[in-house]
Amino acid sequence: MPTMTVRIDEETSMRLEQLASATERSKSWILQKALSDYLDLNAWQVAEIEAGIREADAGDFVEHDDLKRKWEEKLADTMDQERNP
Repeated sequence: MPTMTVRIDEETSMRLEQLASATERSKSWILQKALSDYLDLNAWQVAEIEAGIREADAGDFVEHDDLKRKWEEKLADTMDQERNP
């Protein structure tokens, strides 16, 4: 497994130390998990943005006025349900 050196501030180091102790995990395990989760989340987000751009470029999108009308109707329905349970 490759090794990496990372500089972190003192507070982050103390928090990492406390979490490792409380969870009985190594600091390396916690950092590996945190980095993996971060990369997964951001890879998903980038993929979704790229898919949205492709859809928009292909003309596959909802007009602003249509979307606004949909959400206004949804809000009105929700308010009606709250007033008349």
